Amino acid sequence: MTMEKYTQQLAEAAEELITVAKGKPGQILVLGCSSSEVLGNKIGTGGSSEAAVAMFKALKEVTDKHGICLAVQCCEHLNRALVVEASTMERYNLEEVTVRPMPKAGGAMGTAAYENFREPVVVEKITAHMGLDIGQTLIGMHLKRVAVPVRLQHKFIGEAVLTAARVRPPLIGGERAKYPETK
Repeated sequence: MTMEKYTQQLAEAAEELITVAKGKPGQILVLGCSSSEVLGNKIGTGGSSEAAVAMFKALKEVTDKHGICLAVQCCEHLNRALVVEASTMERYNLEEVTVRPMPKAGGAMGTAAYENFREPVVVEKITAHMGLDIGQTLIGMHLKRVAVPVRLQHKFIGEAVLTAARVRPPLIGGERAKYPETK
């Protein structure tokens, strides 16, 4: 499979998720991505800067088109910290941490985000409205409390399993409560 195919799959998956999640400008989409898994290797064993940069740029184009803030999860060596634009950090009052992702400590995708955002910063945690997890990188900790799986047309990006989620407010009040109609 070609890099062009990976980026096309990712762009289509992002468009579908934003539509299903009813993404609004200013909301956050978190990405976890193992470029190793995309290329058919075990997570953390064969990352590709070329693949990560191409996929980052494709996803950034989609999120920018919709006014969605992109947050890119780093690998476990940076405790799954996230790379975001400084404006996202300021908008959501996120706490910056001091680190610079590198391919072997942050992962290829975290590094690609850091090198390609206009004004990158790294934050320790975030509470996102939707997410794409490519290669089972475990982004759940970065989603709002009630995450709902989204079944997308694409089940894989390259060789990596693709998982998507949106969030919803918690339902409270028990059996007597009434809830607004959902569309």
